[in-house]
Amino acid sequence: MSAVYSVDIRIEAPVNDTEVTDRVADAVQNLFPEADPTHQQSALVAEVHTMDGFSELLHRREILDTARSVFFDNLEGDTFAFDVKKQAAFEGRINFAVGDPSELGDIHVNVTVTEPTAEEYIDYVAPPTEDGQPVYDEDT
Repeated sequence: MSAVYSVDIRIEAPVNDTEVTDRVADAVQNLFPEADPTHQQSALVAEVHTMDGFSELLHRREILDTARSVFFDNLEGDTFAFDVKKQAAFEGRINFAVGDPSELGDIHVNVTVTEPTAEEYIDYVAPPTEDGQPVYDEDT
């Protein structure tokens, strides 16, 4: 059984003068296949309502624990945010950005969860693991 989630996800990626806009759009869509970025000032912006594609990449790369740590470290109320490296996204990989932004700028993702709770949505996107394997709640 699958729960119904109500989430608003805003993705912003800076586009530098030295970059090709379509390549930056590809980077965003590699992580968020549902995204349809639009050019606004010097950035691409997209709104999506699912992180399913992103979650699949987390599972495939086996970086669920890292993702959970980043998400919970940046959780405030019903919202969490994180940055990912643009260069890795070009290659279809997730590399969380910590510290100073990279030279090209990072892709910023802001997630607001309306239902159920942000914690439950994080568990859905990046479930807890045991011995490196996802542990799913019996109810999901």
